[in-house]
Amino acid sequence: MKPLNKADAAPLAAADPAAEELCRAYGPELADSGVLGHDADGTVRIASTPPLRRTSMVPEPWITNPLVRGWRLLAGRKERAARKAQRLEAPPKPRWRSAGQARRMALLVLVLAQTSVATWYMKAVLPYQGTQWLEKAILLLFALLFCWVSAGFWTALMGFLQLMIGRDKYSISATVAENVPIAPDTRTAVVMPICNEDVARVFAGLRATFESVARTGELDKFDFFILSDSYKADICVEEHRAWVELCRAVRGFGKIFYRRRRRRVKRKSGNIDDFCRRWGSSYDYMVVLDADSVMSGECLRRLTVLMDANPAAGIIQSAPRASGMESLYARVQQFATRVYGPLFTAGLHFWQLGESHYWGHNAIIRLEPFIQHCALAPLPGKGSFAGAILSHDFVEAALMRRAGWGVWIAYDLPGSYEELPPNLLDELQRDQRWCHGNLMNFRLFLIKDLHPVHRAVFLTGVMSYLSAPLWFLFLALSTALLAVHTLTEPQYFVAPHQLFPIWPQWHPEEALVLFCSTAVLLFFPKILSVLLAWAQGSKGYGGPGKLLSSMLLEVLFSMLLAPIRMIFHTRFVVAAFLGWSVQWKSPARVNNETSWREALRRHGLQTLLGVCWGALVAWLNPNFLWWMVPILSSLLLAVPLSVLSSRVSLGRDAYEASLFRIPEETDPPLELRATRFYDNANRQQTPPRFVDALRDRAVNALARAMATGRHRPVPLIERSRAAQLEQALQAGPERLPEPQKLRLLDDPVVLGRLHLALE
Repeated sequence: MKPLNKADAAPLAAADPAAEELCRAYGPELADSGVLGHDADGTVRIASTPPLRRTSMVPEPWITNPLVRGWRLLAGRKERAARKAQRLEAPPKPRWRSAGQARRMALLVLVLAQTSVATWYMKAVLPYQGTQWLEKAILLLFALLFCWVSAGFWTALMGFLQLMIGRDKYSISATVAENVPIAPDTRTAVVMPICNEDVARVFAGLRATFESVARTGELDKFDFFILSDSYKADICVEEHRAWVELCRAVRGFGKIFYRRRRRRVKRKSGNIDDFCRRWGSSYDYMVVLDADSVMSGECLRRLTVLMDANPAAGIIQSAPRASGMESLYARVQQFATRVYGPLFTAGLHFWQLGESHYWGHNAIIRLEPFIQHCALAPLPGKGSFAGAILSHDFVEAALMRRAGWGVWIAYDLPGSYEELPPNLLDELQRDQRWCHGNLMNFRLFLIKDLHPVHRAVFLTGVMSYLSAPLWFLFLALSTALLAVHTLTEPQYFVAPHQLFPIWPQWHPEEALVLFCSTAVLLFFPKILSVLLAWAQGSKGYGGPGKLLSSMLLEVLFSMLLAPIRMIFHTRFVVAAFLGWSVQWKSPARVNNETSWREALRRHGLQTLLGVCWGALVAWLNPNFLWWMVPILSSLLLAVPLSVLSSRVSLGRDAYEASLFRIPEETDPPLELRATRFYDNANRQQTPPRFVDALRDRAVNALARAMATGRHRPVPLIERSRAAQLEQALQAGPERLPEPQKLRLLDDPVVLGRLHLALE
């Protein structure tokens, strides 16, 4: 592309009036930016990306069959040696690895001991003390579920102790002083993959982040990339103008780049891989943002400094804090993640240290090992668990650690923010994608050379969703056991050659002890969270009393939601194994309220299940209804709970009553205040649409300048262009299918001809 200067501005305007229209619409900021130029044929063009600096990023095929892998390992020693030689030449084993192994062994002992005691009590609760097959199945499910609860309890407890005592000596944040500047030659790319997102919110958050980095004085160390996979023409046109307006407002031409992929493969991970292949070699590090992410400049600066100071670190994950939504449901979830989340995040760090999680956003990544080791090949085979990996973050962290690089959580680093879904149904839609992705990832559990911690991460990812059908099955078997003992004669001789009868026994006192013990494991971490907030200052939560009230109401709310989530997650797991399709679309970034009709459609069967289940238990033994009240009341109230919790008005009423407040709302940081201000300002403007790109001069000029399908005028291309033009004129631009609209947006020549025809 030839840059535009004042000497050739007039000839270019004569050859392509779109250049003059762009200069008139966007002023000297665009004309003098150096990004406006033209092709050899005089077609106007905006350089929205930096020059290419290609590098190779080749995925290693997965071998999920252990027998096939064993044979190939025996036959390919040279390849194995070459792969090991490519890995990080690790220094002598650091102390934190020995500490991590000791801590995880202690966790295993604690969980197994606690589960053994609880299972023994559960055995005593059962009428035949676990000797019948139905009781054995119940005991097995109970042990699995109690293990899951126990691990969460010890994680939260150690997180509480960690935060009360202070920074762990093995914390990644403790490796360098806070005022250390970024190394002069360090280059970091901040990348934001988007796909059909709320454009106003996306660019508001990015502007707030950009300006915050500028205030640190380290802006010259960072470049920003908007990597669009949008495939709706209206949104694509809106993104074009939003990018130009953003660059114009902050003088970000040459610092903020935009690219929309024409060939969308592998969703978000493919978009990031594409960036790495094109420009990754120009940067040392990459910070990945989600569309709803906001990060302070100090947080980004600090992450970069930590990477410089820890040459063996491959990924450093920040701990995002949720904020920004106003519905009652979102406020409750924001409160829960803000109050309880720090305990679990610090606890994860305590057990995992440098073999930790990566959540796919608000994290910094060392690009050289990421490019070399973290390309993701599709999973082999056929069916719903084959093909492109959906939940890429856990896999990339496992591959980074397999190559010898550390993966850390900077749990004590402030300035990282995200948003949560505004209602229950939107959250469940997201959970379905995560459920399918985690089930797919479990196929990699036995992959060669993975660290045991990351095998455990794959297992916990599966258990996050598999626990729902296990819980449902546990409840179903418990109901079946009640039916068996109600409708059949007692059996006193249950084994061959049994000399003495076994009398069925019921021990309600032991059942009560077991129930109370389980409740302590579930809710004690929440009490610890409140104690920690009181110790650190609860003014941002509305004061000590309001914080306690909010916690109690959140406990009630979570108890009501748990059975609803159980039913949905059970259906997600079954759907994944049956190969049902998963809707993969961007979550709502606005306060989306649930209608009564939608709630009845999505929750109606759950309500019917609650009625039938309650009637069955009441018919078998009304006394057991008391044990089923938490489950049945949740299912019966699913519809009104889903609708009312999505209401923004109720969320605002709760805020006015100082309930479910968080410090990020009571005293919001500058970045969040700026995001809201810019979001509101963006929504005051009428966004351009696809038809505007054909009829409006300024929008058409920008669309032509941003188009990437710049082909030579060979006869075949010209015939295709003529066919597109004829089809658009005959059908009308508004009636064209989305793929055809995108083809028009990709070709500046057809856009220009269609604009002239419609003028």
